[in-house]
Amino acid sequence: MLGISRQTDYAARVVLHLACLAPGARVPIADIARHRMLPLEFVRRIVGDLVKAGILATSRGSGGGVSLARPAADLSLGEVVQAMEGGIALNHCVSDRRVCPLASACPVQSVWVDATQVLGDYLASVRFDTLARRSEAHQPAHLRVQATGRVRGANRDSGPKASLAG
Repeated sequence: MLGISRQTDYAARVVLHLACLAPGARVPIADIARHRMLPLEFVRRIVGDLVKAGILATSRGSGGGVSLARPAADLSLGEVVQAMEGGIALNHCVSDRRVCPLASACPVQSVWVDATQVLGDYLASVRFDTLARRSEAHQPAHLRVQATGRVRGANRDSGPKASLAG
């Protein structure tokens, strides 16, 4: 299967969570983990990576927490993939032609390059403000799954403290 890592999926969910909040909102990492049903320690590591990439910002103290570093309209899913995966390459020969001695004459290699470019361009065009507007039913779906206990590690005792609609 061709796919992204769990870390990248979780990172997108963290950024989406913040994009669904009012602009400038800061929330504790534990709240994000609880609302998006993610392991807290994993979220802490992901937040650190996203801060380094300039996607998220953190602040300490009273009223501190995690926030988007830029408006959701300025953040793309492609940036999150880049931050977490180090880029997109459908085959090793796309990112490093030296991997394959036949790369320069390989008709399949050129297809991998083109497909990688199309995917990268598409992910760069997907903005988190658009995803947040599409996610009206997203949080209630998370809460229903959490309430039924179908998600391993979900804390069934805690509900949302505030609406996540942006």
